[in-house]
Amino acid sequence: MRGVSRAAAIGLASVGSKHVEQGARMKLQQLDTVAVIGNGIIGHGVAQVFATAGRPVVMIGRSTASLARAVERIAASLAEFARHELIEAGAIPAILGRIRTSVRLEDAAAAQLVVEAVTEDLPLKLEIFAQLDALCPPPTVLASSSGQPASALIARVSRPERVIAAHFWYPPQLIPLVEVCAGPATDPEVTAWTCAALKAAGKEPAVIEKEIPGFIGNRLQFAMLREAWALWASGAASAEAIDTVVRNSFGRRVGITGPLESADVGGLQTMFHFGRSLMPHLDTSPEPAQAVARLVAEGADGLGNGRGVYDWSRRDGDALVRARMDELFRWLKVDRDRGA
Repeated sequence: MRGVSRAAAIGLASVGSKHVEQGARMKLQQLDTVAVIGNGIIGHGVAQVFATAGRPVVMIGRSTASLARAVERIAASLAEFARHELIEAGAIPAILGRIRTSVRLEDAAAAQLVVEAVTEDLPLKLEIFAQLDALCPPPTVLASSSGQPASALIARVSRPERVIAAHFWYPPQLIPLVEVCAGPATDPEVTAWTCAALKAAGKEPAVIEKEIPGFIGNRLQFAMLREAWALWASGAASAEAIDTVVRNSFGRRVGITGPLESADVGGLQTMFHFGRSLMPHLDTSPEPAQAVARLVAEGADGLGNGRGVYDWSRRDGDALVRARMDELFRWLKVDRDRGA
């Protein structure tokens, strides 16, 4: 991850987005401390991101015990970053030293950016944003890392112009993307400032121009998953065949050219006419395939309990997860080398 000093050195002017360029003019150095509300799989990753980038972080959780476990997970993650030569092992104590833990929401008041990362419980989120609105000074940016749109979080907020969605992907310390989406009441300068803060922390913000369910990434991901489930459920192909096709075809391209770039590169005329002939045959069901629904009703939970579309008692799921993590680290090295 690139640190704050590198971002400051390039003036944040080369990132290619009007939103980020405006954020640079807002004097990003005003951001000193980041508060992260929640210390689960997203929260502790977000804390690691900003601490690695040189920011003091206060990570706020429900109990000292859960916070201690979160710090242990961050330390283990940083050791993996060192093993993959993305940070120096000697830098780990300083990074951990930037993370302070607390069980008091009041400690978020010292931050200029607050990132809410609690469980997907809307009443809980509304309560947290109401309290943050009362506790934090007017310039504080209040961001939600969940899939909730900003407009869903402002019912009890007096300063809705400071509320924004900043949707981190799991695991935040390994996935560069953060989907940034303002609500109708969000000040455009908050969008710009948030993008600049994320870019300085080594993330890749993508601005979504209007609120839509699922933002962009999940809509695309679940469009493919719906078709994959339907193909498997219909007996058109085995799960192994479907996953083999994705991994060994467009899956290799998609990390380099996105779907719209790929369509242009492949020839828009060709892709348009092929799409017209194929799209009527694609699955458009409003619910997941019935075969998947039956698995869920029977208690199947995939790798978690060994039963899913695959029989995980016959596969080495741990090895697969390790291989995926190693590949994510490899991509971070590619990102680092491209930006060097």
